[in-house]
Amino acid sequence: MAEIKVPDLGESISEGTLHKWLVKVGDTVGQGDLLAELETDKVNLEISAEESGVIESILRGEGENVAVGEVIAVIGSGAGASAPAAPAAPAAAAEAIAAEKESAPTAAPAAPPAPASVPAPAADSGAYYASPAARKLAREKGIDLNGVSARDPIGRIQHDDVQANAARPAAAPAEASTAPAKPAAPASGAAADPAKPIERQRMSRRRQTIATRLVEAQQTAAMLTTFNEVDMTAILDIRKRRKDAFKEKHDVGLGFMSFFTKAVVGALKAYPLLNAEIDGQDILVKKFYDIGIAVAAKEGLVVPVVRDADRLGFAEIERSIGELASKARSNSLALSDLQGGSFTITNGGVFGSLLSTPILNAPQVGILGMHKIQLRPVAIDEERSENRPMMYIALSYDHRIVDGAEAVGFLVKVKEMLEDPETLLLEG
Repeated sequence: MAEIKVPDLGESISEGTLHKWLVKVGDTVGQGDLLAELETDKVNLEISAEESGVIESILRGEGENVAVGEVIAVIGSGAGASAPAAPAAPAAAAEAIAAEKESAPTAAPAAPPAPASVPAPAADSGAYYASPAARKLAREKGIDLNGVSARDPIGRIQHDDVQANAARPAAAPAEASTAPAKPAAPASGAAADPAKPIERQRMSRRRQTIATRLVEAQQTAAMLTTFNEVDMTAILDIRKRRKDAFKEKHDVGLGFMSFFTKAVVGALKAYPLLNAEIDGQDILVKKFYDIGIAVAAKEGLVVPVVRDADRLGFAEIERSIGELASKARSNSLALSDLQGGSFTITNGGVFGSLLSTPILNAPQVGILGMHKIQLRPVAIDEERSENRPMMYIALSYDHRIVDGAEAVGFLVKVKEMLEDPETLLLEG
């Protein structure tokens, strides 16, 4: 017998939520087979079997919070092993039925017997037969197993039967009463209106964490945002002239993120307090440049990190960002992909945002927001103006250690390098 336990989830994560079971009681599994998906604050992880056998019991249900090291299932050893007190083989059951018929009085038809290996419940005693997982879930939810209907042909109550019972609306206390129960009022206290339906959805663990961390960032940091705009003409010209050759040589597209990442690295070198964090009464100034790139995934926003961005070329940055974004959308990011960033870039422009005030990714003290490129008239001199592809950029920063002059200087530095991309090769 082997216990399936919640694995170590990494730095600062002590529990997760069982997102989905991929097996059920009685399934045969091999070593390394996937058993369940576990949702943590940052990523989803897969739990696999450490040895072969049969799923004997499932102790925790989908949607439940589980701690690191907690036993969530048991695998029975040996081929053909099954859940505790499994029913007798069909042949044995048939023999038992035949024997029962032979011994029954001929004057009255015999009542169908219970299978040989399962004690038959007494008609008036309230007895039942349930798996350990079903009993545990019933205790947790306060459900009387006498009132649970079993879908198992031999009458054995399983974990899923208890879950189905819990999902059904509670019956009225008095069976004789035929008065319809009043619908429960919405949480807001407003009267229920069939013409205005409401769907209640439970927040995923990641969404709860995102909500908590964003509120904490706003409550603990002296957050301020400064803005500027960038003329994207030079970058668009380079991409137009070089994108085909770049793609052919490096097998990756030349996007905007590599330019912005290089510009951010150059500006961080000039204004190092934007690459720091606060630790009590100390300031930790980081001498490395691990740049977080915000990615919108189905389960919620994640910020995977491009490591040592100052040492990477344009193609390496584009490739790293592409791989991390793909992993984020397929829910296959590892915890190591998300930890330890020193500064973050977020691009609301891909969704059409013209201007925003990004929220800090604590404990970082700076985040750069990119926005939509839009043609706008720009004054060239006193006599002329032209339509130019312009982008608003925003820097949110922690005013506790970053003064306004540094923040504005940082954003101006980013603007200057983007408008003169050759400097990115020298300073980024």
